[in-house]
Amino acid sequence: MIIKVLLSIWMAVIISAAFLYAGAAAGFPGQTSRILFFHVPQAWIATLSFLLSMIASCIYLARRSVKTDHLALSAAELGLLFCILATATGSIFARATWGSFWNWDPRQTSIVILLMIYGAYFALRSAVPDPEKRRVFAAVYSILAFVTVPFLVFVVPRITASLHPENTMNPAKPGMDPKTLKVFLGSLLAYTGLFVWMLRLKIRLLRLEGRQEPEFVISEKLKQEGEKG
Repeated sequence: MIIKVLLSIWMAVIISAAFLYAGAAAGFPGQTSRILFFHVPQAWIATLSFLLSMIASCIYLARRSVKTDHLALSAAELGLLFCILATATGSIFARATWGSFWNWDPRQTSIVILLMIYGAYFALRSAVPDPEKRRVFAAVYSILAFVTVPFLVFVVPRITASLHPENTMNPAKPGMDPKTLKVFLGSLLAYTGLFVWMLRLKIRLLRLEGRQEPEFVISEKLKQEGEKG
């Protein structure tokens, strides 16, 4: 409970600081540069989620633990959610800066492909009725899907001409305003905390749902019969 309260306070502080403490970056219309505090952390969490899903999938194939499948599924769902949020905030920035919500910029195209790839992950899970086969197929697909993530997120957008700003609002480049950098790092921390909380909540829900599955009920009955015998 305390952690949730602290996270809520931290998120409120970061949102306030994004508009009241840090200044708008030069060279961008109006206050559009402030999207940095939300768009980049969302993209970061999406990438982190897909990575975690891939790692959990590898562990599942090695140990066949339902818990790791829950982790892989939960991380993939949150990854898709934050990927959609990053797309939406990026489109808002594009509309204000380039005059259109969608310009088929390399980064925009890459994120659409990524959304399609992980959308197919959930289509695969819903198409396989057998729980064990569903978990195995999903794990293999998650591993193969993540192979594309580094290329679509980091490589492809940088090997072709892009409208996306790289130097002005890139915290890795020297010259970022100290106040902007503080708020940006604070936002990364806040979004990471939010992701961890949402991930734990989703896994808990999956475990509760799993207790209602026929295979779980059967295994529990067999266990009880074994104890009686």
